[in-house]
Amino acid sequence: MIRRLVRSLGPAIPVGNPKEALRAGLGALIGLVVAGAFVLAASADVHLGLFLIAPFGASAVLIFAVPSSPLAQPWSAVVGNTASAFVAIAVCAALSDPVLRIPGAVGAAIAIMITLRALHPPGGAVAMTVAMSPDLAQESGLWFALSPVALGTAILVVVGVLYGRATGRHYPFRQFEQINPQGTSDHVASERLGLSEDDLVNILARYRQSLNLGVEDLARLIAAAEVTSAGQRTGNTKVSDIMSRDLITVGPTTSLHDIAALFLRHEFTALPVVEAGGHFLGVIYQRHLLGGARFRHPEWLERIRGARAQSSRAPSRASQIMEQDGPTASADKPIAALLPQMADGKCDAVPVISGGRIVGIVTRTDLIAALSRSSLAN
Repeated sequence: MIRRLVRSLGPAIPVGNPKEALRAGLGALIGLVVAGAFVLAASADVHLGLFLIAPFGASAVLIFAVPSSPLAQPWSAVVGNTASAFVAIAVCAALSDPVLRIPGAVGAAIAIMITLRALHPPGGAVAMTVAMSPDLAQESGLWFALSPVALGTAILVVVGVLYGRATGRHYPFRQFEQINPQGTSDHVASERLGLSEDDLVNILARYRQSLNLGVEDLARLIAAAEVTSAGQRTGNTKVSDIMSRDLITVGPTTSLHDIAALFLRHEFTALPVVEAGGHFLGVIYQRHLLGGARFRHPEWLERIRGARAQSSRAPSRASQIMEQDGPTASADKPIAALLPQMADGKCDAVPVISGGRIVGIVTRTDLIAALSRSSLAN
């Protein structure tokens, strides 16, 4: 009993990633500097502007640290903060007693944010800021809700969108109907659950999680859980049990014409790139030759057909198109660990590395065959 109580008082979130902590902190710093500059420029009183930016700190935490939270989305942030300011100004006009004015402003702000589907916790701080400074509210009037509140929050959101794209995060969060990386309206293979958006919304509502999680994120979590569960049914099968060992590799200076010929001859989906001694450098997938998302050069298609490139600036050798930061695996890793890496459609094969050298490769075909054998055995 005591042990459970002590544990319940401890941290409720997992250990943070230092890189993510730095990303979020730097983003908040940039966002607040930019928002502060605009708020101060729009404020007649410099000291007033500095004081009023305080509630934006909480907004920055949500926008930059938990950008997938429904509470951090643009509508929630801008409308929530702005509506809270308007409500608090009205409460200040109606109530003079601070004992009633302050909690009344915060309570009314919460009610209006929920009504507008714009719940944003910093809105409560905005309302309290106004209620604690009734003279300020009276002097500024309704303009206070527009500048600095609406203006500052909108700027934080804009910086959050730009910073998210620059650092590989989704903000605003992904929508359920969002186009997938292949440019079609189908969900990526790993997220085809057989559940509609309404089904997922009902699940969130049933467990009262609508304010904590977006529909798309729930779909991703369910899909990840299913993939992990499927992987656990593979038993003790290791990467070394299913990997291809007799490898066809290319060097960093191999021409794209020769690479295309190898793909056609062996019908591979991936070719490892190695230097002298077998040291692994990267991997080339067929999509790289065809001008995928990272490498859009129409000359490549001509190369595959055996024609010369028309532009001397086009990539001409393996080292210029190979992927160097893709997933790799060790031979003793369970094959279940490969499922999340290969289920999203971005990775056609996983090189198996030992001591910096490539000792094998696991393709999607290898993985599907292993899962089929496991399914038949069970």
